[in-house]
Parts: sequence; structure tokens; C-alpha cells
Amino acid sequence: MLVHSRGGRWAAWILFGILFVPLFALPLLVVVAASFATHWSGAFPSGPTTANYASAVQGESLQALTTSLVTAVAASLLALTAGTWAALAAAALGKRGERVLDALFMLPVAVPSVVVGLAVLVAFSKPPLLLNGTSTIVVLAHTILVTAFAYQSVSAAIVRLDPAYEQAAASLGARPAYVLWRVRLPLLLPSLTAAAGLCFALSMGELSATMMLYPPDWTPLPVRIFTATDRGSLFGGSAVAVVLMATTLLVLLAVSRVRTRASYR
Repeated sequence: MLVHSRGGRWAAWILFGILFVPLFALPLLVVVAASFATHWSGAFPSGPTTANYASAVQGESLQALTTSLVTAVAASLLALTAGTWAALAAAALGKRGERVLDALFMLPVAVPSVVVGLAVLVAFSKPPLLLNGTSTIVVLAHTILVTAFAYQSVSAAIVRLDPAYEQAAASLGARPAYVLWRVRLPLLLPSLTAAAGLCFALSMGELSATMMLYPPDWTPLPVRIFTATDRGSLFGGSAVAVVLMATTLLVLLAVSRVRTRASYR
């Protein structure tokens, strides 16, 4: 902390606790508590039970979790590929080309995600690319929404790269393709894994655009949570939400370990 006195540090920690607990921690704790409850008693959920999780990890909920995982992994890989390629191209195009690509890739983030969902629905509901009613249109929408974050992460990492490594490889006769695959991309690996984790987390929680696009046989978990709570099944929806949070955190923890190992290579 950038506070040098003991009293200032205590004040900073107290302020952090006052802001963090009610704004971030408490809502999540309430969801966790509701997932183990059967009814409300006053201001808090009560009636301890684990029955909510019995239905949250089987049947339609389990299928929705699998759907979310497949969608998030596919969208993350596609976004990472497109974002990395665009970031490398932007670095080679100069300032003007970089500004154009920045505007292009940040456009889906600048508008509400429901607008992106509507645009994808309109664009791919007629031949020659008829994707409406398929899982592909959901993956495509998620890819469009998260590619900007992959692009920005990789672009920032490219700026920080020391060109001496690439220059040394080129001076020893390495071809540009060899420099890219054996020098540049390995140096970018920590940033690539971080971007992949961010894209995965964002895709796992995406709801607005998904609601406009998902077919009945491809229902991601956020849609399952929304429909459960909309029907009044608050405690069952809370259990499914906890499963979603836990799964996302476990995947992010695994990605973080890969990133740590890549940093020390």
C-alpha cells in the first residue's frame, strides 16, 4: 500500500473493508447462503438443506454447465486466435493502422451486448450463412464479445516486449516465421494465458446476447439461472449460480498456474 504511517494503513484497510464487504462480498455470501436454504426467515435465508445442489449438478443443470464450458472454451480459443493475430498485425501497421484496429475490435464492447446479440441474429438468420437455431451462433456471439479483451491484453504485452530478443534471433539468420513461433509467442505466453482466462470468465457469465440467440438444445448455465429465478425458484437458482462461480474459479485457478509456470520459463 502507498501509505507510510501505521494509522494511515489502518484507515485504508478499514475503508477497503467498508467498501468491499457490502458491495462485493456480502451479495455473494447471500447467494451462497440461499443455495443451502429452503425459505427466508426475516432478512436471512433459513432451513438448511443440500437438496438444491442435488438438482444443480444433474439433469438439465449439468447439461447447461457442459454447454457453458464448451461455449466458453470454443469462444476463448477463437477470440485468442483472432485477438493475437490482430494485435500482431496492429503492431506492424503503425499508429494509424493500430487506431483503426482498436476502433474495430472495441466496437462490440462500446455497445450493449444485447445489441450485439440482435446484430448477430439478424446477420445470420438467412442464407448464405444460416446459423439461427444452432449452437454455432451462440459461440460466434460470445467470440465477438470477448475478442476485444484478448486483443487489448496481447496488444499491451507486445508494447512491453524487448525487441532485443527478436533482433538477436534475426541476426543469427532466423526466418520471420521462426522468430514469431519460437521467440515472440513464447515471450507472450503469460499474457496469452491471462487473456484466455479473462475471455473464459466473461463467456461463462454472458447472458444478454445469449438470451436472444440460444436454441432450446443449447442452453448455457446463465440462462438456466435466469429462468429458474424468473419462475420463483430462488434457492435452486442460487445453487446453480454457486456451481457456475465455483467452476469458473477452478478454471481460472488452473489458468493462473499455467501462467505462473510460463512466466518462469
